[in-house]
Amino acid sequence: MEPGWKAVLDAEFEKPYMKELRQFLVVEKREHTVYPPGNLIFNAFNHTPFNNVKVVILGQDPYHNVGQAHGLSFSVPPGVSIPPSLRNMYQELATDIIGFQVPNHGDLTAWANRGVLLLNATLTVRAHAAGSHQGKGWEAFTDKAIAELSARRQGIVFLLWGRYAKNKAALIDHRRHHILTAAHPSPFSAHSGFFGCQHFSKANAFLVKQGLEPIDWQV
Repeated sequence: MEPGWKAVLDAEFEKPYMKELRQFLVVEKREHTVYPPGNLIFNAFNHTPFNNVKVVILGQDPYHNVGQAHGLSFSVPPGVSIPPSLRNMYQELATDIIGFQVPNHGDLTAWANRGVLLLNATLTVRAHAAGSHQGKGWEAFTDKAIAELSARRQGIVFLLWGRYAKNKAALIDHRRHHILTAAHPSPFSAHSGFFGCQHFSKANAFLVKQGLEPIDWQV
């Protein structure tokens, strides 16, 4: 794990819940396919160092179909069909960010490298079984990551989409950071407040106001 994240999260790996989670994953991998591959579980942390985080986009679960999950929320590797929620994110970007061109791929690694932490609350999933690794310990780990960002950093923009993500606002110091909430970009809810939220331009406005470089959202 990236050294900055390792410094704030290393102690978590020795706690009982993580030891139980590790054992659960050993058994799970023996009996089922688990996504993402082991070397990509902490991909979000490795692409976006602790001290480089400018924006956090919080997802709930990794994608659970073949070849989709690679450790970044909402993102899929090159060559994989763009998931519906990400298509809606691109649609919002096209109306929100002048000059944004809708990509023909769903790989958001460039965002991660530019300071956008693409964090799922649960970092693994059983193949073809959405939500199958929820409640096994990952949430405590990723909640700790959010809490550490809140306590040790300042001026981060948190984009919380949908009820699950909005509940994470309780972990964030509203006086130190900027929190933007909206409906989830899923086709089931995007028309209920995600489209038109302008979160991408608003996030950049917050960053510029602090004297920081805005995010280049083009991928």
